[in-house]
Amino acid sequence: MVRGRIATTLDTRDDAALLALEDRVCSHGDTVHYAASPKIFARCEGSYLYDGAGTPYLDLQMWYSAVNLGYANARVNAALKRQIDQLPQLACQYLHREKIELAAALVDSAERGFGGHGRVHFNVGGSQAVEDALKLVRRNTDRTRMLAFEGGYHGRTLAASAITSSYRYREAYGAFADRAEFVPFPYCFRCPYGKRRDTCELYCVAQIERKFDHEYTGAWNPKTGRAEFGGFFVEVVQGTGGYVIPPHGYFERLATLCRDRGILLVDDEIQMGMFRTGKMWAIEHVGVAPDVVVFGKALTNGLNPLSGIWAREELISPTAFGPGSTHSTFASNPLGTAAGLEVMQIFAESNYAASVVEKGDYFLTLLRDLQRRHPEIGDVDGLGLALRVEICERDGITPSRALADRMFQRGLAGDLRVGDRALGLVLDIGGYYKNVITLAPSLEITREEMDLAHDLLDLLLCECRLS
Repeated sequence: MVRGRIATTLDTRDDAALLALEDRVCSHGDTVHYAASPKIFARCEGSYLYDGAGTPYLDLQMWYSAVNLGYANARVNAALKRQIDQLPQLACQYLHREKIELAAALVDSAERGFGGHGRVHFNVGGSQAVEDALKLVRRNTDRTRMLAFEGGYHGRTLAASAITSSYRYREAYGAFADRAEFVPFPYCFRCPYGKRRDTCELYCVAQIERKFDHEYTGAWNPKTGRAEFGGFFVEVVQGTGGYVIPPHGYFERLATLCRDRGILLVDDEIQMGMFRTGKMWAIEHVGVAPDVVVFGKALTNGLNPLSGIWAREELISPTAFGPGSTHSTFASNPLGTAAGLEVMQIFAESNYAASVVEKGDYFLTLLRDLQRRHPEIGDVDGLGLALRVEICERDGITPSRALADRMFQRGLAGDLRVGDRALGLVLDIGGYYKNVITLAPSLEITREEMDLAHDLLDLLLCECRLS
């Protein structure tokens, strides 16, 4: 009786009443309240979210790159439904077919991508997988200090926050004795060293190499050949940091440094894996073999929390990382592994390596057209369908967080007019100065939808710069 009454009451509330209720009963500690007016959506399909009135919102960030195959993908949904009817729940100390086959598919993909035999270990969310990677590094190196990049993002649990460069994620939680040492990422548009890409000779990586020139840099003992750091956590393309793309040769040189100094290279693919950049793993673009890979998000197309790590055999073998080394009640849950296995099957049957590159090139030409027409766009760049638009003042250099935020908020209003259509636009804002529109559309996005994205961004720029 009570349940029926609660459901009926909720079903009849309008958005205003729901928002009032949410304001009273929900924590504001999540990211919903970055928006001045939180948005309620009712359904989703393909590249679109829909509000209660049926207004379509073209989504150019796809749940932070978790829904690479489009919303409500029929095949992945069907796999999940089949699993619900067959084996929806199973404690993680038991095995099921989908877990084993998904692990095998991921191991095979890693071997094709960068060589070497490894194993896969599952968890639930990205931060938890990062924590597992930290355990793995500590276990194998007996070192607690890590290197990570400025602008890097690896999660907001306590240990993941320690290797995420944003201080605001740690500020309220006391001292972090194991905080990583952060070094500048090769952000060529805003080079922290004031260098130019065409003449710098990778000066930024040389500054990291310098840490190991002699013992007085505080990171290296030439007598024992031991570095202070156990691992270097990297994103080949920075996600939350603004989809910053490194110059050619950077990661090859960095990987050599790590190998020579006994530092494990941990590649965080949570945002950029699963063909976001045009390859299954973003690190394939730079021809580097990582020691550990962290993955999640798009593995299940956003249907079920599932993440994990791949690591080289000698790091994660049963003798090196035995039973109970990590645990989560919901790790390798059957619903997630069934969805992940279907996603991997879709990848195997399709040619995303070609289609994502083709679509990314086309979208990039549209963004460059906008850059020519709007001086507020200081930089555009992209790798596959990971694209960036850096919003500036009219000088094209000074970051404009205010303009980027106006564009974000205006897109959520849902009343942009293109022809005879009223639409909304879902954007994500990232970057060091919170002035970069980071675009991660569905890998299934059409040319017509990319053209529409161009027109909507053009409209936003024209409206919001005058606000």
